[in-house]
Amino acid sequence: MAVRVNPQRRRLAAAAALLLAGCDKLPGVGGSRPAFKATDITGAEYARTLSLPDADGRMRTLADFKGKVTLVFFGYTQCPDVCPSTLSELAAVKRALGPDGDRLQGVFVSVDPPRDTPQVLREYMRSFDPSFVALTGSPEQIKQTAKEFKVFYAVSPGRTEGSYTVDHTAGTYVFDAQGRVRLFVRYGAGQEALLHDLKLLLAEDPA
Repeated sequence: MAVRVNPQRRRLAAAAALLLAGCDKLPGVGGSRPAFKATDITGAEYARTLSLPDADGRMRTLADFKGKVTLVFFGYTQCPDVCPSTLSELAAVKRALGPDGDRLQGVFVSVDPPRDTPQVLREYMRSFDPSFVALTGSPEQIKQTAKEFKVFYAVSPGRTEGSYTVDHTAGTYVFDAQGRVRLFVRYGAGQEALLHDLKLLLAEDPA
């Protein structure tokens, strides 16, 4: 016996099939955009500008690093754990990339300008990777830069008189070779995940 199909149901089924067929053309579906491990913030309306002097007094902007995948991390040299472990991880990932590591740029922004003098910053960077750039500035410059990046930081009194630590956002911003912010890497994500994402960005067409 023939089974009669409701015409409306047939039209709905056809429309659903057409929608599914086109899903692979939608952003983030079907592999049309990279599957990053970190938080994808492509197109974010923050972390777009950076203008601070480096340890040699030279004013630096994101444009200086165009052509390289750039990782920007806020911290301070007397940080006991998060900062050294993050910078060590960035340096290790750069080495793991082999020749492509030359296309990677680490940028450290100090949130403790009173103690992080140019000399201190130069020595600190050398202990991780001499190619990494350290940026500093006046308290007001740091405040404005942190605001642009939505980075939190605050001084906490230490155990002895005059001592203090600085609580701060523990994460790394990643910019592609065109200088566009693309990822936010949370602290503790791991070297393997970061390496995966950087390889994807390095493989993108730079045009």
